[in-house]
Amino acid sequence: MSSWQLQDAKARFSEFLDAALKNGPQVVTRRGVEAAVLVPIDEWRRMQDSSRPGIKELLLSGPRFEGLVSERRKRKRRPPVEFE
Repeated sequence: MSSWQLQDAKARFSEFLDAALKNGPQVVTRRGVEAAVLVPIDEWRRMQDSSRPGIKELLLSGPRFEGLVSERRKRKRRPPVEFE
């Protein structure tokens, strides 16, 4: 990954963008500290898609429903009805 000082990235943005498209992510520094990264859109979309959980992960990570339904009470049986 190449590194660009902020003033150089601003002054030569077209070259900065071309470098990102050709060589991959480009780091921008401000006062010698890494501040941002310019990433080609295809790579950005790939990273976004891979960071989203699928339906299986969502279901497995969701709340557990144990104890949600209380146990049935044990009731006495009614006496049998006799018909004539």
